[in-house]
Amino acid sequence: MISPEQVQTMIQERLSNAEVKVVGDGQHFEAIIISPDFVGKTRVKQHQIVYGALQSELASETIHALSLKTYTPEAWQANGQTV
Repeated sequence: MISPEQVQTMIQERLSNAEVKVVGDGQHFEAIIISPDFVGKTRVKQHQIVYGALQSELASETIHALSLKTYTPEAWQANGQTV
């Protein structure tokens, strides 16, 4: 089993200057990621970047389900959100 904190750390190691919040039960996770690395990329590409950071955990089914919400810093601010 993997903790939300471990998932968060793996994402942060892959994405520079990312703000990440992960919640989950050990197999099913929801993540909000705000990163300047997403600027100019489609939502699909943003998600592929995150999946790449968790590739081995997804392939081994350590992570069974992952719901992503990805934002550029500008999009996050435009929504008036906080992590």
